[in-house]
Amino acid sequence: MVAVDSFLTGCRGNVAHLDSSPAFELLEGDVSEKLPVNGRLDYVLHMASPASPFDYLKYPVETMMAGSAGTKNLLDAALEQGAQFLLASTSECYGDPEEHPQKETYWGRVNPVGPRSVYDEAKRFAEALTMAYHRRHGLRTHIVRIFNTYGPRMKLDDGRVVPSFIDQALRGRPLTVFGDGRQTRSFCYVSDLVDGLRRLMQVEEPLPVNLGNPDEITILEFAERIRRLTGATVPLEFRPLPEDDPKQRRPDISKARRLLGWEPRVPLEEGLRRTIEYFQKLG
Repeated sequence: MVAVDSFLTGCRGNVAHLDSSPAFELLEGDVSEKLPVNGRLDYVLHMASPASPFDYLKYPVETMMAGSAGTKNLLDAALEQGAQFLLASTSECYGDPEEHPQKETYWGRVNPVGPRSVYDEAKRFAEALTMAYHRRHGLRTHIVRIFNTYGPRMKLDDGRVVPSFIDQALRGRPLTVFGDGRQTRSFCYVSDLVDGLRRLMQVEEPLPVNLGNPDEITILEFAERIRRLTGATVPLEFRPLPEDDPKQRRPDISKARRLLGWEPRVPLEEGLRRTIEYFQKLG
């Protein structure tokens, strides 16, 4: 297995436990540039992109290039090698949705020139390019629309609500809530997502598939859960809602259930405990 990372937002320490494995190789490189491919490729998984609002607003051009040039480079590599290709897309393709929960057939409500568009439109372009390669070249492709995923090895300072709340609670700081906190999210533990990706690679389905947890929770409810699980007695600090921030987000996973026999297994409480324990050990 070969992993490629530019380390723009990634961390070598996240794969340190694989360093001693002869079956694993880590290369520093940017998928937006041509990468030399040595040896046989059976699968190409394109998961390269800043993924948090903090990161893709800091690196807007790099985010757009990862979704455009990076997607083309990896599609070309898969085509040359006769490999399967999987695109890690996002629920952000649905934007601030008018359909709830969101099915794969929903086209979305995205502001194409707003600050979040660098991520949203990069992923939407990547989906279109993936389908173009599938239709023109017969390449075996897969597209997964990933909803909020969390777990150990996230960056505490990446701006997403799970690491942000945990970091603030463990440090005894107020939990930052944007807007009135009544906006909803649904959180999927990372091991469940990986299981869904593995299952998707084993079926013939080129069109997008939602992977996420359909259990919906408001940000206020989520903040209370973090305070209870960490034992923190910190207050909430309310700030204005960022531009184009979605008011509700919940996947319809009927297709994943039918096609993959998949649904999340790890309850939110258990997943959060594992994540909190990981960050507590880091000190």
